[in-house]
Amino acid sequence: MNALEQLAATIEARKGADPDTSWTAKLLSKGPEKCAEKFGEEAVEAIIEAVKGDQAALTNEAADVLYHLLVMLASRDVALADVLAELARREGVSGIEEKAGR
Repeated sequence: MNALEQLAATIEARKGADPDTSWTAKLLSKGPEKCAEKFGEEAVEAIIEAVKGDQAALTNEAADVLYHLLVMLASRDVALADVLAELARREGVSGIEEKAGR
């Protein structure tokens, strides 16, 4: 199991945890809309660091983005495995071709 899969499993396990003792449970208790909002905030912070060119800060923000993406997915019961399967399905297909097929 890689780090991303382990993080997804931890997030899933925290779904029923006490929001007073788990940041993940606290986010999830606020509902999918709040999880999506937090993901968006983190994505903007990553964009800012990418523009600034600070690799260390971008690395930290990218980790936050991945965490909050997984929380958002969990809030809507979308499994990381399903996202990975979709990526695998797209492997070897031109991005232009894939978009045209939607």
